[in-house]
Amino acid sequence: MVELSQRDKKILKAVVVDYIKSGEPVGSRTVSKKYMTNLSSATIRNVMADLEDLGYLYQPHTSAGRVPTEKGLRFYLESLMEIEKLGKRERDAIRRAYLDLTGGVEEILKKTSQVLSNLCSQAAVVLWPRLTATKFKRIEFVRLYRNHVLTILVAESGIVHHRLVTYDEDIAQEELDKLSNYLNDILKDMTLGEVKNRILEEMKEEKALFDQIYNRAMQIMKKALQEKAEEAELYIEGQANLLDNPEFADIERLKRILRAFEDKSRLLKLLDMTLGSSEGVQIILGPETETQELNEISLVSSTYRKGEVVLGVVGVIGPIRMDYPKIVPIVDYTAQVLSELMENPENMDTSRS
Repeated sequence: MVELSQRDKKILKAVVVDYIKSGEPVGSRTVSKKYMTNLSSATIRNVMADLEDLGYLYQPHTSAGRVPTEKGLRFYLESLMEIEKLGKRERDAIRRAYLDLTGGVEEILKKTSQVLSNLCSQAAVVLWPRLTATKFKRIEFVRLYRNHVLTILVAESGIVHHRLVTYDEDIAQEELDKLSNYLNDILKDMTLGEVKNRILEEMKEEKALFDQIYNRAMQIMKKALQEKAEEAELYIEGQANLLDNPEFADIERLKRILRAFEDKSRLLKLLDMTLGSSEGVQIILGPETETQELNEISLVSSTYRKGEVVLGVVGVIGPIRMDYPKIVPIVDYTAQVLSELMENPENMDTSRS
């Protein structure tokens, strides 16, 4: 692999920065006038041609300037980008957004998607972790009315999931308490995915047929997990902001993007790439997902946590030509504040910066 010289890197950076600002192919005269006045247009043109040969730039039309390729943009993101420092005004705005919320975790996460969308002028997403991936802490069964049992699944992270289960027979609350205590004893310290597999395995064993308490407990737990356990809550805000990007002025292109937002499974695939990554802000370029419908968008995201437990993902979705130096610190700080709030919400200090 050919190592780029300092001059090559400066010219590549200039092309990427100007392309992010303008959305138009960048010519050598523009680079010379705005970024590198010490070099002639001819010299810059030659370097840009070399960068094109190396796969960092490409020329849409013969008479046009250059735009960065996926390879060129990735090199910029990892080696050349200068992250903007988040100002006190933005930090205070993020913290103030969480004041006076009374609706619990769900309201907090919805507010987070609104904050990111407003500050970044793009679409924003917030993901809860999949139920089956969370660590099981305890379960409670509550009889609501005849044949209807509310199952309350409490994750180690503190997140609570509710599922309404209909059962063939009516069960008194006293017996439901016995069932939940029984399950809490045998399923402790498993992920809910492991719980589900354990239940299916145990129900195949002959002893389940002779133990009424065991059988009832397993049946109710199975019903609680079978329908929605694989789903993840996903909050999306600001899709209309995509209209402000010239890349999506074409109606057909915009329709493709909006269809990708409507198909939750595609977005979950994109966000799952962040869940499994190391700590910090991750940038995933659309073409890297190998999903055709996501080719024209990118994700800037970070996980949020409670202690060492990853709870979910916050992110901003927009065109590949996003203002990454501005958006990265916003996503990073928002994830930090959200993690603080999940860890100790009663001690949130909005005056901190």
